[in-house]
Amino acid sequence: MILGVVLALPLFHDMSLWTIALMAFILSPTDAALGQPVITSPLVPDKIKEAINVESGLNDGIALPPVLACIGALSSVASERAGIQYWIGFTFKQFFFGPLLGALVGWLGGSLVEYAFKKGWMNPTFQCLAAWSLALMAYALAEKFHDNGFIAAFFGGLMLGVHTPAVRERIHEFGEAEDQQLALFVFLLFGLAAVPEAIQHWDVKAWAYAILSLTVIRMLPVAVSLKGTKLSRFSVAFIGWFGPRGIASVLYLLIVVNELGLKGYERALSVIVLTVLLSVCLHGITAVPLARMYAVHAADDGADGHAVS
Repeated sequence: MILGVVLALPLFHDMSLWTIALMAFILSPTDAALGQPVITSPLVPDKIKEAINVESGLNDGIALPPVLACIGALSSVASERAGIQYWIGFTFKQFFFGPLLGALVGWLGGSLVEYAFKKGWMNPTFQCLAAWSLALMAYALAEKFHDNGFIAAFFGGLMLGVHTPAVRERIHEFGEAEDQQLALFVFLLFGLAAVPEAIQHWDVKAWAYAILSLTVIRMLPVAVSLKGTKLSRFSVAFIGWFGPRGIASVLYLLIVVNELGLKGYERALSVIVLTVLLSVCLHGITAVPLARMYAVHAADDGADGHAVS
């Protein structure tokens, strides 16, 4: 996030600092769905796959709070409510009360699903569908109290109170399948609606930042964070490269449009669209070849090569 802001400053003099920060924050979360051949490949060590997958799952929730803070600062009514009392209340509701409500719904709802399973009251089909209901309930309950529904749903999934392996496996498999279906649908709408509107704003600076976002801004922090893990350079570069931008960035972009509108933010949003489009193409094309290349280089990885099957 920090590097994304720093490298954007000299490129976009016409944007405010808050707008630049918003753009960088939206482009920080990754989407493992675009690298499914990597996540599922038997040629890639388990710990590498888990690192990419877990990061993708966690950083959606990590990125959302600063995105919301930027939206709050850029809001047209920010000047009217920018007092310390407002920001304390905003922080408490968004980042404490909302997650608490979501966690409660996930834990209690999952516990009820497991109880119904043990009593024979719920068949496998409805066990699979339960996760959808709980996510919507967590979202709706949080929004009812003017908290953030996305964060609530995120914490609801983290705290899902299901411990029976059979039920957890059903919910997981159904969730993975529906995730892929909805992701494809979102990318279809993204290509039909967002890309044509953004093309007119793509200049050299937009292309430069989009490429930097997928390379230096992503890969340098990954290399620093993996220092001392004894992974080979290829493994570090592999993890760094597979930081696709996808659903999370599109979702946050839609939140910005809903909250702030398009006027005045066309340039920043067009850079986000371009970066996601490049990621869809480049990470999609390279996923299979690089997964195969890993088998060649895995022997040099003393720390992770043993996980190759």
